[in-house]
Amino acid sequence: MADKVIAHPLITIANIIWSFNPLTHLPQVLLVKRAYPPFEGHWALPETLLWRDESADAACIRLIKDKIGVRLSNSATEQLATFTDPDRVSRGRALAIAYMTFLPTMPQLRAGYGATEVGWFSLNFDHGKFILQNGDLVLSLAAGPALAFDHHQIINTAIVRIKNKLDYQPTILQILGPTFTLRQAREVYATFRQTTVDQIDNSNFKKTHQKLFKEVGTAATKRSGRPPKLFKLVSVRFS
Repeated sequence: MADKVIAHPLITIANIIWSFNPLTHLPQVLLVKRAYPPFEGHWALPETLLWRDESADAACIRLIKDKIGVRLSNSATEQLATFTDPDRVSRGRALAIAYMTFLPTMPQLRAGYGATEVGWFSLNFDHGKFILQNGDLVLSLAAGPALAFDHHQIINTAIVRIKNKLDYQPTILQILGPTFTLRQAREVYATFRQTTVDQIDNSNFKKTHQKLFKEVGTAATKRSGRPPKLFKLVSVRFS
């Protein structure tokens, strides 16, 4: 039995950093291009090793600061799952504790240690399969090896979690900022449900989700006509 016990497995913290692109009207994920083996030159989720003197939550916040230079509170993150497949890395044994972070802005990006590039990839779908796209570069989430390690599986797990919570705890809407219009919310919902925003009826959407959103005013707009109403998530407090 003793020879089967893993004494000191590596513990990594992986972070799916979500944001929203108002130009493409799509949610997006931050990826980095790895500078070193294994998977040198492959796109991957930002990750870091767990330090001896810190919690996983603290490591997640440190990772965001180190990778993109943004300081966040714990309220902007949530733990997703732990990934323990023995073959998820080729050398040794490494466990990954995955988090999701919801950024209401698109900060200036810089490639941190271990990365040669960093970029936003829009989440979209094609023929029923989710994809990540940055310009002409398209990465399929159907299976590897488009991303390093098992990061396609981690992102797919996040997509399922978000989709399953849309009707009772849509924390993903934090990527829209403290307030948002119902159309913006429907745009986010449409992506995860693999449909179009116009196929989500606005009146029905407002009626079925009225317990989750609170009306807080109207949006400033230069367009003629009635300005759209602004809402906020009832269960989320922005720091």
